[in-house]
Amino acid sequence: MVFGNVARTLVFASAAAIVSGIVWPQLADTVYPGGGERFAALRSQFPEAVTSYLPAYGPAAQKIAQANATGGGKPGAGGPAGAGGKPGPGGKPGPGGRPPVSVAVSQATRGDLPMVVETVGSVQPMATVSIKTRVDSYIERIAVPDGAPVKQGDVLVELDSRQIIAQIKQAEASLARNRALLEQAQRDVRRFAELLARNTGTQINLDNARTQVATAQAQILSDQAQIENLKVQLSYYTIRAPISGRIGTISAKAGNIIRAGDNSATGVLGTIVQTTPIYVAFSLPQRMLADVREAIASGLGEVHATPQGTSRAAKGKLTLIENQIDSATGTIMVRATFENADEFLWAGQLCAVRVVLRVEQNIVSVPREATQSGQRGNFVFVVEKGAVQVKPVTVLRTQEGRDIIASGLKGGETVVVDGALSLVNGSRVIVRSGQKPAGQSG
Repeated sequence: MVFGNVARTLVFASAAAIVSGIVWPQLADTVYPGGGERFAALRSQFPEAVTSYLPAYGPAAQKIAQANATGGGKPGAGGPAGAGGKPGPGGKPGPGGRPPVSVAVSQATRGDLPMVVETVGSVQPMATVSIKTRVDSYIERIAVPDGAPVKQGDVLVELDSRQIIAQIKQAEASLARNRALLEQAQRDVRRFAELLARNTGTQINLDNARTQVATAQAQILSDQAQIENLKVQLSYYTIRAPISGRIGTISAKAGNIIRAGDNSATGVLGTIVQTTPIYVAFSLPQRMLADVREAIASGLGEVHATPQGTSRAAKGKLTLIENQIDSATGTIMVRATFENADEFLWAGQLCAVRVVLRVEQNIVSVPREATQSGQRGNFVFVVEKGAVQVKPVTVLRTQEGRDIIASGLKGGETVVVDGALSLVNGSRVIVRSGQKPAGQSG
């Protein structure tokens, strides 16, 4: 049992040593002088599809690769430079004797670049009003069709108001009677005052007459207040649009009886939504709060909203931020205002939203495909004189298919955008047809 475990351990250790020697030939020299060349020779027999994913060769491996490239290596298939010492296509081999790698390249650009955020938003009306009745009555006429645009003050529905008109007339008659009584009381006051002055009348009669004047005046004020109240109630019988916008379907038609306080579906005669101007609401990460507030304060925050199903975009301005952050999602709700004179944006629509917060000066950017990730962070392959060099970079953010580079590049460099998986630092490259890297002649 013990012997078997020892044997398995030795087998696994031997296999690990062989694999390590093939992957890192240069390390074999530290254990067994000359071992690096032996393992490099063994590695050179593997197909290119395998060795291209292994780390770069050390000095011992390069010695074997150079011997193969000049015909001094062992003939046979599978060498990175080709069998029989024939060099690979494209000229000098790269690290480890591999042929140049075909890559696509692009430029790192420097210039002014807008700070853009893309998200999804929804169109929301600035105001929505449900039309209800304040009185119980019979509908005489619907003045607007379903879905019609309306202006503030337009007549929407006319109700039967004959009863309230009759009450107003009754109150007006009472007012006229009390005004007559007031005139009579005022005459009595004058007469009793004259009689008292000639010592032919009594003080009590004069006082009673003055009381009648005050009573009549109070009754007149009561009648006037009642008439004003009835006229206010009369206005309830003509339902007008409280805001400008577009009305939806009117639920009750002429001939129906409607009641105040009805909270059912039929209790709402219709709904008006404001369409001009209109909001587009969307959420942004809370880390952008300072940028959004600065954009609103400066008046430079520009928003483009493209409704689903169309390629046309409407242009608006950032106008407000909700007064608190959603702690569940870590986002802030932002609204942009659109004039929407042609009603292109429709309440409830989903839109692709493009927010331009500001224009940043002298910014370096590269295509998103150029940026690679490693254990030490982000980097790009820069093509210089037919070979690539690894350049560590700091990515500020990604927008519209490009990475904004905070440090690591100056602008103008030629960077690899396709083929980076086959590259290591120092690999020689061939730029694909139609492209020419900086620093490499014809």
